[in-house]
Amino acid sequence: MGKRDKNSLKKLELNIGEVVKPVCTAEGIEFVHAECLSGENGMLIRFYLDKPGGINIDDLTGMSRQFEDLLDVHFNSLGSYRLEVSSPGLDRPLGKREDFEKFIENRVQIKTDEFIEKRKKFTGILKSVSKSGVTIDVDNKEFFIEFEQMDKARLANH
Repeated sequence: MGKRDKNSLKKLELNIGEVVKPVCTAEGIEFVHAECLSGENGMLIRFYLDKPGGINIDDLTGMSRQFEDLLDVHFNSLGSYRLEVSSPGLDRPLGKREDFEKFIENRVQIKTDEFIEKRKKFTGILKSVSKSGVTIDVDNKEFFIEFEQMDKARLANH
């Protein structure tokens, strides 16, 4: 299968997340985020997982095996893909409202699909989270960014 457009990749990420979340919950592991990247040599599917006290290599290996089985059963039309399962790290992706709520007053980086006041990249302090979006303080100027306007969001470790 060739390259996919951004919208179909986002939809695939959501669908894959819904399939793997119950397995994560059963194992006591937090599903942080799924990321699908399409290239000429197939798809890269990356999962970020965490758990209280930190996730270890045995957890990641076990979940990788389970995810591979789930993807083969539920998404057999993917074609060739590579699978990566890792911890979220210092630049943890933020996707769900709960992720943002957990990191209020932390430094975040948000990229948007469309321009908001002549910019698409925002790095600053996450001030608040509402039902529809977040408020971020960038150099003492606040911006409200709706969740649906976001392309990517992550903690900014610097």
